Amino acid sequence: MALARVVSFDGVSASRVEEMKQQIGEGPPDDIPAKEIVMLHDAEAEKSVVIVFFDNEDDYARGDATLSAMPADETPGTRTAVGKYEVAVRLTV
Repeated sequence: MALARVVSFDGVSASRVEEMKQQIGEGPPDDIPAKEIVMLHDAEAEKSVVIVFFDNEDDYARGDATLSAMPADETPGTRTAVGKYEVAVRLTV
């Protein structure tokens, strides 16, 4: 069962998004066994949502522990919410 870690952030500038693109483009660190990372950004509101997909509960737990321990200066902005979801439907075309 695939799982998604969904995190919302405030205070995310366009320049910070550019930095995140470069970091994410290098692939996730070994201690974040993600299968896919999606970052949504509302530049006008300076808000962002990051969705990290994992294949199973063990990978989710490992990635969640690493991401939760991440220092604030390494995140896109101020973390406002974190949620865990089962991936019920997923379509890539």
